[in-house]
Amino acid sequence: MSIERTLSIIKPDVIKKNQIGEIINVLEKKGLKIVGMKMVRLTPQLAETFYQEHNTKPFFKGMTEFMSNSPVVVICLEGENAIKLNREIMGATDPQEAKVGTIRRTYGESIDNANAVHGSDSPQAAAREIKLFFQEEEIF
Repeated sequence: MSIERTLSIIKPDVIKKNQIGEIINVLEKKGLKIVGMKMVRLTPQLAETFYQEHNTKPFFKGMTEFMSNSPVVVICLEGENAIKLNREIMGATDPQEAKVGTIRRTYGESIDNANAVHGSDSPQAAAREIKLFFQEEEIF
């Protein structure tokens, strides 16, 4: 087992419903440690940079607009196999296909952006994503 860091983003749909604390509670109860956290508003440019690997997909424009239309909470999580664990806690991208008890099944609205949370999908993505939002001195 290895201690990893991963990025989680609580998306605008959850922010608007005042459920930030509920998501944080789930993450911590499942064994992930918050080592950095802040609320930010993504600029359209930052949203495009963040989702750059999807820039040729039809949902790219809508996704970047959704992510920059309201604040989000970015969280750097740490724990044993944190990337895999966070993805299991989140559930499938489509809330209707996510397992009962996962964040997306419980809090997500649709596959069209309002699926509650984002989580890094690989160690390389986690490193890139964390650097986009956190300075080294902001992670404890």
